Amino acid sequence: MAATPIAPAAGRLGVLTPGLGAVSTTFIAGVEAIRLGLAEPIGSLTQLGTIRLGKRTEGRSPLIRDFVPLAGLEDLVFGAWDIFPDSAYESALKAGVLERSLIESLRPQLEKVLPLPAVFDQRFVKRLDGPHVKTRGTLRDKAEALKEDIRAFQRDSGADRLVMIWCASTETFLEPGPAHQSLAAFEKALSEDDPSIAPSMIYAYAALSLGIPYANGAPNLSADIPALEELALAQGSPISGKDFKTGQTLMKTILAPGFKARLIGLSGWFSTNILGNRDGEVLDDPESFKTKEESKLGVLDSILQPHLYPQLYGSLYHKVRINYYPPRGDNKEGWDNIDIFGWLGYPMQIKVDFLCRDSILAAPIVLDLALFLDMAKRAGMKGIQEWLSFYFKSPIHARGLYPEHDLFIQLMKLKNTLRHLRGEELITHLGLEYYD
Repeated sequence: MAATPIAPAAGRLGVLTPGLGAVSTTFIAGVEAIRLGLAEPIGSLTQLGTIRLGKRTEGRSPLIRDFVPLAGLEDLVFGAWDIFPDSAYESALKAGVLERSLIESLRPQLEKVLPLPAVFDQRFVKRLDGPHVKTRGTLRDKAEALKEDIRAFQRDSGADRLVMIWCASTETFLEPGPAHQSLAAFEKALSEDDPSIAPSMIYAYAALSLGIPYANGAPNLSADIPALEELALAQGSPISGKDFKTGQTLMKTILAPGFKARLIGLSGWFSTNILGNRDGEVLDDPESFKTKEESKLGVLDSILQPHLYPQLYGSLYHKVRINYYPPRGDNKEGWDNIDIFGWLGYPMQIKVDFLCRDSILAAPIVLDLALFLDMAKRAGMKGIQEWLSFYFKSPIHARGLYPEHDLFIQLMKLKNTLRHLRGEELITHLGLEYYD
């Protein structure tokens, strides 16, 4: 099997984040701490993960970062936009995710990351408002202003390549409409200030227009529309999303495949969350919660395939709630009550109480996506990158197909994509006489 040519990761990689809140500052501070030897990159597949090559008897399991040509952490530079003018240092203090002593030790690096004025429309994030926004011109003008921001950042930072990762808030629920169906329609809508164009779409458009890979860490439509998929293909840009898979949904994509594998039935799955950070405040608005709810609810249906197993999952009642509770801050609690049934239909229950740190789980996802998307761009990969579904609650996928939510299948797909790129045999687990 021939390897795919991949351009070397030479020079600096600029990571641009719309949003300089809890997730992005935790990511930036984390990278800086790791570079200084103050911490380890726990949770990052690109930094700590290995990949098996060939048969088990060969004993070849290099680190992923040694197997494929990824940018090094020492080569990363950071840029951002936000509706508040706070530096990454000030924002990290307000987010309250990291210990103050760690933030203070990184103060010189974090103070250098100053957000640019954001493209913002309060109709799409009703619980937030801030003064640091672009106010002049049409949506098309704002898209051009973002592109100018990107060019200036690249020039000033010395970045040789760029990626953009949406780390801002969840927008209100939006169905795809006429303006989203083609690039021509989308660009016309930008010029006409069409109200169906959300800010996240403008960021995606600006990045993809410049050939920059784009990932969406929230459940917004963002680049998950035909118009921007068309642009990504035309400009040779990889895209991925939606919605970082962190707390409660991560647990669902671990547990549900196990139930299905053992053909254990499910009658109900009730999930509730309490969360006190900016994300929790935004999701306290019913229209923003609707966007998140759609992302969370689709996971079980896809994994369990009730149309194939109606007696096990055809009557599953799935309920999701998110409650804004300021005292909890970024330390989200996800509580699940799972009603299962087994042999002869006898009922059982499972209770899961996951006291997680939302941004701590999200930060390594931002890092991995930045490095993998940059590599994909250098490998000539463009459009939707389904092999990165591993990182998302609601993975974007080829139209006409269903998304893969099973975490373990997603990981196999990701690693087999890396094997394919490097000309290695794919691992199929067929048995000793084949690929064992």
